[in-house]
Amino acid sequence: MSCWITIQDYALRSIGVGARLLPKEDFTLCQQFTLIGSGMIWNIYFGTLALLSGFFLATALALGKNAEHPLLRKTSEWFIFIFRGSPLFIQFFFAYFLFLSLKQVSPIFAPFTAAWLGALVTLFFNTAAYSGEIFYGALRSVPKGDLEAADAYGFSGWKKFRKITWPTMLRLAWPAYTNEAIFLFHATTLVYFSGFPAWRQKGDALYYANYFADKTFNPFIPYPILAGYFILLTLIVVSCFGLMNRRLNRHLPHGLRRKIRLRPNLIR
Repeated sequence: MSCWITIQDYALRSIGVGARLLPKEDFTLCQQFTLIGSGMIWNIYFGTLALLSGFFLATALALGKNAEHPLLRKTSEWFIFIFRGSPLFIQFFFAYFLFLSLKQVSPIFAPFTAAWLGALVTLFFNTAAYSGEIFYGALRSVPKGDLEAADAYGFSGWKKFRKITWPTMLRLAWPAYTNEAIFLFHATTLVYFSGFPAWRQKGDALYYANYFADKTFNPFIPYPILAGYFILLTLIVVSCFGLMNRRLNRHLPHGLRRKIRLRPNLIR
């Protein structure tokens, strides 16, 4: 079997397209690269959706923790504390058994017992808690001079938050938020160890890497391949967040790198 045929058969297997059965013997590097790369589709799915949806909840949590109303403040504080204080691995198990119990009450909760939705919800709450604490720290660090200038221009309420407070908060929080995004994508590998089952052997990248490690008794090929995929994914995340950071700080002056000039001292 040529490598091109292998790619056609297994490139989209993790989402149900292509060959249904996994290879049983004579494993090639092409098969391992293709199947582990196919599983990365689920890791990207978990990380991207959890990051996008968690961004808005994190902003709400930061505002709630900074609010003067005790109910909003305490609710946000306890939400952040619980999800930051407990391991993500334990959160997966608690979420799975909670959704199983809710499934017995109403069939509407049945999709939450699958990894594509249940694990996504868990990652969503977890990253929202960590990002909310980052945004809260940045919100508290917004310079008072900026807020006073906004008041002087007559900005108040939503306009002041949208034009001054929120952009400044993002600029201050963006480097730390970039690290949270990287950790989130790495944390998607824990879905394999959680209670959420892989439907019809269609798991994430770690599922396929573990499959090849068990079949070949050689973990030094599939796991480095998995690490290479995540390193490439990290470079993409850093590049995208770097572009966004430039966008957020486009109004700030940037230092120009001076060219090196050689001026030999010929005459003393």
